[in-house]
Amino acid sequence: MTKSRIDLFKKMLQDDPNNTTVRFGLANELLKLERFEEAATELQTYLGQADDQGAGYGKLAQSLERMGQIDKAREAYQQGIAAANRHAHPGMAQEFEMALDELIAE
Repeated sequence: MTKSRIDLFKKMLQDDPNNTTVRFGLANELLKLERFEEAATELQTYLGQADDQGAGYGKLAQSLERMGQIDKAREAYQQGIAAANRHAHPGMAQEFEMALDELIAE
């Protein structure tokens, strides 16, 4: 099911490469399949196109962490904290701060 969803999202992006909702959906599907490099690429493109409220940065951080890119994951969490605070999502910011603290402890 997830593979067909990926194909669908990719087709939709061919028709409209600036559709941030579709790109975020594609990244989520790639994460489910643990295709972290592809997910990170899609999330970076998404973040360059959208005024993300924090969730995209969190997913990017998770992808980077799973790929062993801890410094980049820390940076993504920090950007996610800033975005979450900017958009009045203190719970999300706190969640990212906790994840960041765990990364720092490693």
